[in-house]
Amino acid sequence: MVSATPPTGRQVTLRAGPVSAVVTEVGGGLRRLRTGGRDLVAGFDADVARPVFRGSVLVPWPNRVGDGRYRWAGRDEQLALTEPDRRTALHGLLCWTRWEVRDASPDAVALGARVVPQPGYPHQLDVVVTYRVHEDGLSWAVEAENTGTTAAPYGCSVHPYLVAGPGRVDDWTLRLRAAEYLEIDAERLLPTGRRPVDGTPLDFRAGRTPLAGVAVDHAVTAVAPDDDGTARAEVRTADGSGVALEWDPRALPWVQLHTADRPEPGLHRAGLAVEPMTCPPDAFRSGEGVVPLEPGDRHVARWRIRALAPDGG
Repeated sequence: MVSATPPTGRQVTLRAGPVSAVVTEVGGGLRRLRTGGRDLVAGFDADVARPVFRGSVLVPWPNRVGDGRYRWAGRDEQLALTEPDRRTALHGLLCWTRWEVRDASPDAVALGARVVPQPGYPHQLDVVVTYRVHEDGLSWAVEAENTGTTAAPYGCSVHPYLVAGPGRVDDWTLRLRAAEYLEIDAERLLPTGRRPVDGTPLDFRAGRTPLAGVAVDHAVTAVAPDDDGTARAEVRTADGSGVALEWDPRALPWVQLHTADRPEPGLHRAGLAVEPMTCPPDAFRSGEGVVPLEPGDRHVARWRIRALAPDGG
């Protein structure tokens, strides 16, 4: 009898000190990340399809393309509408692809997948996602190479839901030094204009800003780095412990935040999505932040998730 393969495919477990992670073959995504028995991201079981894009790799565009239509190199393109209720193409082309394990060790793994030329995206990309666990967390990188013959529009992100500790989003605080946000059409979540965060519920610059009662599904930008040049989103519990996501704001100037307001009780506000992105929502239509990958070009983006101790370390 052939044993059933779980919906997420082969599971790769990584360990370093108290930290463990599980990476999945399907989607090349992050299914679990824990330290000392506590979750740093909202995970899910291997025998279910990945819910609400938890831990997904978003390539060759993050977020939404309105109506799936855009113009590139003088041609009109039409992507499949993978979010039909909002009439958008959501989160790229590799979230449900079976990735190949290229290299693995006890604390690291690299997986590869190919974006093949197809309706709406007639370009070829080879993509490698790499995970490495450390004694305080995990580093995550996505590298794309244009192995085709045409220049390709490109953007990327990853989709972790950060978990500070016990409880849910309402029990935590957020520090993120972003000065601007995108207003959105409430029906389709597409951007309508850029505004300062001053005086809005989206001003998380002061730190320890409570999330109770705050519903967010917006992109923010103008992120000020800390003194070491790194941008950080810190999600903490009442005692100051928690989790941080770190990145280079020059390479990833946009951040999608989502408080996971869902009708399903098990998913509702169970983690805070923090998605540093190369470009804003609807970038394929606006052109803002889109990377033109010429044949042979490569693009690399990096993120790091780190546990925070109560003293802020």
